[in-house]
Amino acid sequence: MSRLYVLDVPENISVANVAGQSDGVQVDKLGPYFVIEHNGPIVIDRRATGCRHAVWYSCVAGLADGRIVQWDKDALRVDPR
Repeated sequence: MSRLYVLDVPENISVANVAGQSDGVQVDKLGPYFVIEHNGPIVIDRRATGCRHAVWYSCVAGLADGRIVQWDKDALRVDPR
């Protein structure tokens, strides 16, 4: 199961919300972070989040058991290892 950590600040709430709308994706809190987990790929559409580019490219705080395979102006995709 891959995990994506996103700092829980107002600018990143939409990232967690959009991620949580995908089937099988679980969003929890751990300390000051959202933990976004899934057995398969985690895919978050940037336009759906409404994030500006500066927020988008600074939203990732950490990863566990996954790797970023796409992080561009369109989407963030984390594949499990």
